[in-house]
Amino acid sequence: MAQSSCRCYCSVPCCSNNKQKFPYLSFHDFPVDTDTRARWIRAIKRDEGPSFQILRGSTYVCSQHFVPEDTCTSASGRTRIKKGAVPSRFSWNDWGKGRGSHARQSVYQRSRKHFRAAVLDESQEMPVPGDITEEALSAGGVAKDHDYAYHPSPGKLDSAARRIQELELQVLSLELEIQQLTVKQLKLLIFKFCVTDEDFRYYTRFSSKEVFTVFWESVYPSASRLLYWSKAQRTDHETPSPQRKLQLIDELFMFLCRVAAGLQEKTLSSIFEVSLSTVSRIILTWTSYLYQVLGSLPLWMTREQVQATMPDKFKLYCPQVRVIIDCTEIRCETASSLLLQSESFSNYKNHTTFKGLIGIAPCGVITFISKLYTGSISDLEITRQSQILQLLQPGDGVMADKGFQIEKMLSEVGATLIIPPLKKSAQLSLEDTQKTQAIARLRILVERAIRKVKEYHIWDGLVPLSMVGSVNQLWAICCLMSNYQGPLVIKGDKPV
Repeated sequence: MAQSSCRCYCSVPCCSNNKQKFPYLSFHDFPVDTDTRARWIRAIKRDEGPSFQILRGSTYVCSQHFVPEDTCTSASGRTRIKKGAVPSRFSWNDWGKGRGSHARQSVYQRSRKHFRAAVLDESQEMPVPGDITEEALSAGGVAKDHDYAYHPSPGKLDSAARRIQELELQVLSLELEIQQLTVKQLKLLIFKFCVTDEDFRYYTRFSSKEVFTVFWESVYPSASRLLYWSKAQRTDHETPSPQRKLQLIDELFMFLCRVAAGLQEKTLSSIFEVSLSTVSRIILTWTSYLYQVLGSLPLWMTREQVQATMPDKFKLYCPQVRVIIDCTEIRCETASSLLLQSESFSNYKNHTTFKGLIGIAPCGVITFISKLYTGSISDLEITRQSQILQLLQPGDGVMADKGFQIEKMLSEVGATLIIPPLKKSAQLSLEDTQKTQAIARLRILVERAIRKVKEYHIWDGLVPLSMVGSVNQLWAICCLMSNYQGPLVIKGDKPV
């Protein structure tokens, strides 16, 4: 049926009929007679006011609210309301049981219809009390109280049984999938060894499971495309990597067990049940990968960042400090060559060592890492070769201990050296004593930062010479990951 272009709407509450949607309905203005008009208003339960005004030509009541006896048809075919007739069929009285197909069905009727369409065959619908017709009752049929009093046809039971069987199979499949995912997670060694935050601190040096999860989610997108480092790749870059024998997160866990917990490769081979060559390949691969990923992050803080994160005690005693530097050494295996022995021998440690320079911001974050040099290098020379001077700006302050005689080099870039005052007489003055105590208390932060790096147990023993090719990468990784352990704090109220 074509829709009408006339836009007439019924003003009765809970009625959404309009001429465009139901063109076969007629819409009638409120009567002019005052008494009849008042009866219409009371019938539709809607008083005139700011939200409802009766206007001639725009406020209507549709013919559906009148009984057939209230209407008549003119010679022209138009439906008219008899004089004195009042609308009486509404949703709030007993009208609605015999409404036409255009009336909106109840929620119960709509839900029952959808249920039948999904489970039962619509051609064999089960009879319900609402479906009993007057003809059936007049023929002697008796209406039951509830639908469970009716016996469904055999075909309907078979259809329902098939549907129940399909749903049971679907539930079984989902339960099996959940079980497989659970078993897969239980097979991950990281969750077998790391249950509490204390376990994560021991095996990975991350402060908690939450911090480790943040780190893992940040590296996973690129790590998922990781290729193994192998002999074949060194000669042919198009050779595919061997098939991964461990989950990716367990490979990272193996690397952290080697670096943070200090477990030997032979031990890791037994724990992860892989060959020794696989352990070496995984550790070498993750060393190269983490060195490139973490090393690509901006490390050196700008002057504005340093000032914004500077503790109050630095602002009080050394407001111009940009970086706190110090050197540290790790013992290494003694080479058989006398020349190498002389180059790597440290008079301070009385052993062959590797020596590196570390710089931290006043907030405690490591912002500079030099590569490792042989132990015989001096603090002056390592400062020059590390290229930290190129990062400084005029007016920056560099805090160090008395061993760093680099004041002349710093003056060339406009920076100043902040060290404890040198003793010029038998006893320090009161001002020099207070300055020495203040600098010593503030400079302790770099010592704590170095201690956090050396708590990675891979540095507990002598570094074998076989690690020379990757020792710089491992050192940088340990320094960078130590920043995930949380900030360093200055204890006490005064730097004394």
